Amino acid sequence: MRKLLKVLFTVLLFMNICGCHGSLGAQVFAIPEAFDENRSYEISFWAKNDTNINQVNVYKKAISDFEEIYPFIKVNLKLYTDYSRIYNDVITNISTNTTPNVCISYPDHIATYKTGVNTVVALDELIEDGKYGLGGSDVKFDGPKKNEMVEAFLDECIIDEQHYALPFMRSSEALYINKTYVEKLGYEIPDVLTWDYIFEVSEAALAKDEDGNYLVNGQKIMIPFIYKSTDNMMISMLKQLDAPYSKEDGTIEIFSDTTRDILKQISKHAESGAFSTFKISSYPANFLNAGQCIFAIDSTAGATWMGSNAPLLDISEEQLVDFETIVKPIPQFDQKNIRMISQGPSLCIFNKADPQEVLASWLFTQFLISNSVQVGYAMTEGYVPVTLKAQNSAEYLDYLSKAGSDNKTYYQIKIDASKLLVDNIDNTFITPVFNGSASLRDAAGSLVENTCKSARRGETINDAYFDSLFEKVTSLYHLDQVQSIESDKDLGPLPTTAKILLGTLLVSWILLAIYGYREWRKQKTQ
Repeated sequence: MRKLLKVLFTVLLFMNICGCHGSLGAQVFAIPEAFDENRSYEISFWAKNDTNINQVNVYKKAISDFEEIYPFIKVNLKLYTDYSRIYNDVITNISTNTTPNVCISYPDHIATYKTGVNTVVALDELIEDGKYGLGGSDVKFDGPKKNEMVEAFLDECIIDEQHYALPFMRSSEALYINKTYVEKLGYEIPDVLTWDYIFEVSEAALAKDEDGNYLVNGQKIMIPFIYKSTDNMMISMLKQLDAPYSKEDGTIEIFSDTTRDILKQISKHAESGAFSTFKISSYPANFLNAGQCIFAIDSTAGATWMGSNAPLLDISEEQLVDFETIVKPIPQFDQKNIRMISQGPSLCIFNKADPQEVLASWLFTQFLISNSVQVGYAMTEGYVPVTLKAQNSAEYLDYLSKAGSDNKTYYQIKIDASKLLVDNIDNTFITPVFNGSASLRDAAGSLVENTCKSARRGETINDAYFDSLFEKVTSLYHLDQVQSIESDKDLGPLPTTAKILLGTLLVSWILLAIYGYREWRKQKTQ
């Protein structure tokens, strides 16, 4: 019995060690007392670019400059063209402990990453660290201090009351308008457009001549109003009406009477042909630039595709129509209370067994928010730097001041889109982030897309239709399975190692009880 117990305790100890370092998760990251510069590191960086070679060049230059400062750290860049592909690859790699070191993602995605045990590094202590934190004494480049970050952007990276990311770039949505056609229809453009205004003008643009050509453009094709991101459309409309969407604890509130009313309004204009979406029709910029769209809503980061003189085009020059483009905030319900969504990529760091490797990753992450990278990347699209240090730098202010001096680096529409966000940072908002918030976002867009498709097919749009739609969307995106992260977070089934460990503990206690009972009986008999 003694020998058997020794064997069991040995197995128990072994399983405990394996459980701590295997599928049960890595140890919590602790900042090393000093960064070991007498060894080499190799870290991976997964990033996304908008098929824009200028962004790729910014990444490559950032890596080159960083490796010159820290020659013992090698950074391997892996590029993606879509955030969802990064998300899917990360989820796959979490299970095999092959996640990247540094990754560009949205906070909604990071909330899902961190449901693994100690998968993503909490950054609060790193941010504040005197040696290696933001503006730390042992950081070898001129990075921003914490008080030089845009506070609103930094707060967007808080998940479960801790920072699990640093903002990398920020954008919002903008309304790109064919001013020439709006005025041709007899309308003046206000500083802030309402939803009623934009739908009224869009319906007016559907007038045709006796040959079936649209009067406003003389063509056979006209989709007056196209929205790129219908999830943002629904979320923004709800926010502007101060209507329910979700709570911080993951409670789903989107299926409300207000949502029904919004969808009913959208359905009328989808049925008439005045409104469509990217998923139904295609990129708003393509129709705008061909004179087949009047109002195009897309990210401020997509500004280089918008307008007759856009430096990036997805249509041939023969299809281009000459018109004046202007940039305004997205439509509002209340012109005096502008609400527009804040979005854009953030940087998260994945935990590794080697704390020194994590620290190397943190230093590279900091370098990505230094002025040279921030200003360089912001100049490629309508993105805005996430630090006050970069926004107030001479280089960035000079860039803004040269708006319109050419149709490439200083393209007017691109810089106007950037200024729109800079001027409205206090009017931006974000949605609650939790494990499942990404699915809720997809569901919000699905409500709009399905309603538009049904309206175009001539289906009856009434309360019974919405009852069925809400039920289908809830099931499709598993929203009935999203639970409060505060009280009932589902970490999934126990790993095999944990099951064996618990089983070993149970057997050990049973054998101990048997052994104790036998010893007691033996002593009693004697």
